[in-house]
Formats: sequence, structure tokens, C-alpha cells
Amino acid sequence: MAEKRDYYEVLGVSRDASKGVIGSAYRKLAIKYHPDSNPDDEQAVEKFKEAAEAYEVLSDEEKRAKYDQYGHAGLGGGGGPQFSSVEDIFEAFGGMFGGGGGGGIFDSLFGGGSRRQERSRRGADIRCDVVLDLEEAAAGCSKEVQVSRNALCKSCDGSGAAPGAVRESCARCGGRGQVVQSAGILRVQTTCPACQGSGSTVANPCTDCRGDGVVPEQTEIKVNIPAGVDDGTRVRISGQGEVSPQGGATGDCYCFIRVREHKVFERHDDHLIVRVPLTYAQFVLGAEVDVPTLEGMKSVTIPPGTQSGEIFRVRGAGVSNVHTGRKGDLLVETKVEIPSRISSEQEELLRKLAELEETEVAPERKSWLDSIKDFFSGTEEEG
Repeated sequence: MAEKRDYYEVLGVSRDASKGVIGSAYRKLAIKYHPDSNPDDEQAVEKFKEAAEAYEVLSDEEKRAKYDQYGHAGLGGGGGPQFSSVEDIFEAFGGMFGGGGGGGIFDSLFGGGSRRQERSRRGADIRCDVVLDLEEAAAGCSKEVQVSRNALCKSCDGSGAAPGAVRESCARCGGRGQVVQSAGILRVQTTCPACQGSGSTVANPCTDCRGDGVVPEQTEIKVNIPAGVDDGTRVRISGQGEVSPQGGATGDCYCFIRVREHKVFERHDDHLIVRVPLTYAQFVLGAEVDVPTLEGMKSVTIPPGTQSGEIFRVRGAGVSNVHTGRKGDLLVETKVEIPSRISSEQEELLRKLAELEETEVAPERKSWLDSIKDFFSGTEEEG
């Protein structure tokens, strides 16, 4: 992340600049980097946001004092306000450029009012949850899920007005949906509390929705889940959220994925781990063993002399990456299987093997026995 510039440097003012000088400097930068005069210029947009962020802090006495003493760290984890879009800036500071609730100087220079006012309020986003098996998450699937959301009231067709009644321009905000609050030089626009941003009110509201224009509903939607999702993945279903009573865009539905623990496989990112038990003879002599994958059994070669805990990789037998589609690997971890019961013939053979091991000691065992002898011989010498 790029290091934030000094706010005084951003506005081009001295550290002892007055509020008036700070406000004037911000106005000049806002006009210079306004998106309407710099179309398709991302750098201008970023400088527009940067200037607004600097002004928001330096025009507030309390925030400015903290910034002067501690720098960006004194403004919290984010280092100051974060404007996610140009419209957020218009909503916060549009009023300081003149005019009741519009863009003021922006109106005369670039035409039209605040961009925020030109857009109807977007519908709210909703959430749903889906539980999948590992096989479903790896291959991708479609699920039908029940969701609760607001839908347009059929009785009033979303107007919020009773039959025969009409909506009237909100007296408090003059139909703009925004009200301006002043605090010295700073004039902040907020959503009108009387009309909730719609710009209109109704004296005789619809009885079914109580004037809201929406009613709660339970409905079923289809979720297409891409291959490779993991536990905690969030899938966005565009346009399946709540409707906007003001005629704006419908919100989205966010589906949160939970993947059940699997009985055979353990997942690590795009790789799968399977633990395969082998006998002593298979470790010593080597073997061809069948191991499970998500697409069926696959033969894996275990070379002679394999040690317990060694891992063999089956490339491309893991899970597809949800972004790239590239598959991970299957990691086959070997472990010794000790039988709890054996036949008399097996016992006889094992005893013969034990006798051979006593006369022909393996190099590792000989080294271990030698270290034990050295330990006890050293103890006897000390005594």
C-alpha cells in the first residue's frame, strides 16, 4: 500500500494555515481534478479523493490537532477518512460549493447537480448460506436457497401511497432527498430523515406496506457455485437482493459457502491430502497401491525402502483454483499399519525375521545400539 502524503502538502498550504485558506485551497483542487473535466483519468480521480480526505481532516479542529501531534496514526487504523467513490465526496462536501443541496460551483462549471442526487437509492444487499460436500465444492454445482428480502408492494406498486393518494415533494428537503447541515465552513449533506432520501412523502400511506413501498417476502433463488470454492468463500448473485422503492438498482445477494469436513481427504488450499496405511512388507519391498482421488482410484508406485511418513505427489488430482481453474495436487502420505491380530503362520514368519534381525543388524539399528553401549560404558567409567 502506498504511503499517505502529508495533508498540508496535498492541499499546498502551510501548517499554520487558517480554515479559510484551507477551504480555498481545497476548492481549487476540487475544481482542477473534478472527474467531469478529467474524463477517464484515474490519476485525477485519486487526487480528487486525496484532496477531499485532506480537507475533511484539516477543516475539523479536533482531527487537525490529532493529526498535527501524531500524524496519520492519530486518526485511527485507516489514517483518516476513506472515500470509496466520487459520489461519497459530493454527498459529504457538495454543499460547501454553494447552492442549497446541490453541487454549487460544480453545477455552474460542469452542468447538473450532485451525482448522488441524480441516482435513486440502490436496494440493500442480502445474505444466504450454503453448506457443500467437498465433491460439490471441487466440481461446482447449482443450489436452490431460501432467502428473506423486501419486494415491491403489489397493492401500491411500490409507491407507498394508498389507492387514490399521491406522493408529494418532501417539505423538509424540497424533493432533493438530502439536507445540509452547517458547521462553520463545512457544510455536510445527509439523507433527509423525513423522506429517507426518496424526496417525497405521502399523507395517506398504503396499509399493506405502511408507506414503505416494500413488503418482506420469502423466496427461492438459484445459486451457481463455481468449481474450487473453499470454506468461507463468498459468491455474489447480482440483482437478487432487495428492490429499491425509489426505482434504483436492485441490491445483490451474497452467498457464504461452508464446506463439510471429508472422511477421506484433507484440503489445504488447492491440494488434497490422503493418508494411506501400508504394511511393513510393502514399505520394505515396495508395492503398487490404489489410492482414492475425487475422480476415482489411481495407482501409485511405492518404491522399496520407503519410510513411514513419506509423501508422494499425484499432480493435477487436487481441486481447481476458483480464480485460475488450475488444479492442485493430491498428496499421498504413507503410514505403517500394525495389525492387531495375526495368524499362527504370520507369527512364525515374524519370529524368524526377528531372529535374523538379531544376527544381521541393520545399519541404523547398529548405530543406535552402539550409542546405547557408549552411554552405559561412559556411566560405568564415571562410577
